[in-house]
Amino acid sequence: MLTHSVMPGSKPIFAASQIQRFSEDAEERQLALEYLAEAWNAAEDDGVDSDALAHASLFAALATLVRSHGEESAAEFVAKLPERLRAGEYSLDRSVQ
Repeated sequence: MLTHSVMPGSKPIFAASQIQRFSEDAEERQLALEYLAEAWNAAEDDGVDSDALAHASLFAALATLVRSHGEESAAEFVAKLPERLRAGEYSLDRSVQ
């Protein structure tokens, strides 16, 4: 597992250990998330704004999905996001009961 030393008093936007949405057979996705968390936290430590990181990350993710699966499949994925967001799937600070 990747680790990133966080400056005292600072809190990373997310840690890969906080996100347990992937099934047991998706170890590669978990590893990818750990790499992204490491890069995200390093960029924040270097002063990059978290909103800028979020927008750049979304652009990179969507461009990759379009390249891999085509515009229609990517659009269908994005169309489902509002429901998933409202259901709390991307809320790291919510408690699962």
